[in-house]
Amino acid sequence: MALKKIKINLLVKILIAIGLGILAGQFFPIWLGRCFATFNAIFSQFLGFIIPLLIIGFVAPAIAEIGNQAGKMLLLTAALAYLSTTLAGFMSFWVGDSTFPYLIHPRQLGELEKGHDLLPFFNIEMPPIMGVMSALVLAFLLGITLAYMKGDTMKSLLNEFREIISMSIGKVIIPLLPLYIFGIFLNMTVSGEVATVLSAFAKIILIIFAMHIFLLLFQYAIAGIVAKKNPLKMLYTMLPAYFTALGTQSSAATIPVTLRQAVKMGVSEGVAGFVIPLCATIHMSGSCMKIVACALALMIMEGIPYDAQMFSGFICMIGISIIAAPGVPGGAIMASLGLLASILHFTEADQALMIALYIAMDSFGTACNVTGDGFIAVIVNRIFPTPSTPSDQEATATILES
Repeated sequence: MALKKIKINLLVKILIAIGLGILAGQFFPIWLGRCFATFNAIFSQFLGFIIPLLIIGFVAPAIAEIGNQAGKMLLLTAALAYLSTTLAGFMSFWVGDSTFPYLIHPRQLGELEKGHDLLPFFNIEMPPIMGVMSALVLAFLLGITLAYMKGDTMKSLLNEFREIISMSIGKVIIPLLPLYIFGIFLNMTVSGEVATVLSAFAKIILIIFAMHIFLLLFQYAIAGIVAKKNPLKMLYTMLPAYFTALGTQSSAATIPVTLRQAVKMGVSEGVAGFVIPLCATIHMSGSCMKIVACALALMIMEGIPYDAQMFSGFICMIGISIIAAPGVPGGAIMASLGLLASILHFTEADQALMIALYIAMDSFGTACNVTGDGFIAVIVNRIFPTPSTPSDQEATATILES
């Protein structure tokens, strides 16, 4: 009997890579370590090259598609999603700035790259075709313009380009990411920095999780006030979506469950059918909170100066750059790498650490995102109560039965 191939999700692969990197750093010879350092140097170049293309490929088609659904309900949903995402980021910064300095001592790491004992044998330069801000401006220009154009040629071209970028990430970057993380933690072990990193982030994981719980309670408290319903009862109704997202690590894959639970909360079929799929793409409060917290912790560890103004711009841009990122595993952190480099001045090693730390907590961020989609649906349903059509009722009945 042929044995079935065992599939290991990305989180498990990343955790295994971290463990193996720490273990290998204890006994690998220098020449072998430099081999992995060479791979990391080339992979980092490719990652930097693809970031502007990723922004154009994700953001432009998403804006064009959203713009086609013109209407007050769309504007309200998009505004609530963006406001929720950015407020989560600002809350994360405020809590982190107030608590992290007591848990993490500055300049424990120093300069990550200077601390590495393993140098690549060679490197291959892959300069990006444009800067991050140029890519964002171009994406906005294309997306907003195409939203009001009647022709479909350019839209189809952008959609195909998005598929190319998604395939590049899914077939190249994601499969090689564990090897990249392995090389990073191998270097950190050789330089004696890994214990500092792991001990520091172990302290803040509980704080990040507590912020997720507080954010959901806050969101549903607002929804309860607007809809005049019991917020705890509504949040309890959305728990199946939360736990489904923990397992799938995908907002898109959880849409059927999120839609079913939103209807059970009393949201009309028409509103739920519009808001939930849209928010699965544009509402990223949990992800934004996690990215901000990890970035702030890393900057404190390295003694990098920061201020509220710097993070304000970073948070406001995150809410835009991670549009449509849920379609790709780890898409939110991938779409944020350019902002981490351009606004927070993260090095390649810093970005690699951010990827590892983000994906290690990816399930909780996704669960927070999709559960928060329900609170937006409740508010939109209160402001725009939409009667259900027979087709809506039939479709929702099918979802509720599944």
